[in-house]
Amino acid sequence: MRARVTTLLPVLVSVFVWTSATEAQKSAQQKKPAPRPRAETAAPAAGLVREVPLMQCPSVLGNGIRTQRLFCDILTGTQPQEGLRVSIPAHEGTATLLFTLHNRQATIDEAPKDAAAKSYARYTAMLRVVMPNGTLVRQTVVQSEFRGPTDLVERIAGGAGRGGVKTVAPTGSESIALALPAGVTEVSLLGEKLTIERLDGTEVVTAPGRPIAVVSQVQVEYRPPTASGTRRRS
Repeated sequence: MRARVTTLLPVLVSVFVWTSATEAQKSAQQKKPAPRPRAETAAPAAGLVREVPLMQCPSVLGNGIRTQRLFCDILTGTQPQEGLRVSIPAHEGTATLLFTLHNRQATIDEAPKDAAAKSYARYTAMLRVVMPNGTLVRQTVVQSEFRGPTDLVERIAGGAGRGGVKTVAPTGSESIALALPAGVTEVSLLGEKLTIERLDGTEVVTAPGRPIAVVSQVQVEYRPPTASGTRRRS
């Protein structure tokens, strides 16, 4: 009788080990998270074209050292020709102007530790998007707070300081999408007012020609017009 028990014991142990391993494998498969879908950039709807338009920037801030994105200063002004002029391609129906709006920050790279609080500022920049005849399309606003270098969106190449970066950089980001009626061939982005709130007081900037905000990633989405000479059958 003892011989039989001795013979069956290794078999029972093997069955137990195999069952435990199988159950552990099933449990691991159940706990394994499902793969996440890949994030993709939203594509324009069928028939629409999205592209970087022709632009005339009166004050180019420069390119980002990390993204190589072009940043353009927005100056205060009252005349459309004083702003960032964006050409709108010929289109059918409504076109959409898209851009990212930033506040403008003078950077502090090597400030004393006790100057962290003094560097705090909250910026509120207001812009106007107008047609060539001065007609207002829409007012846009970007507001952000700055406490230190980590709040910067990018650093701009071309400066004479350490690392070859400028002492001015964009901070804060506001995505803007403006619907433009059919027939619009150009719009201009003009600065209207900048409010800077610091611990020691508030400053409001409205003087003409002052850079008060920064724009990047300008695009136009539109439906190209039907080819001339093509007529629909009745």
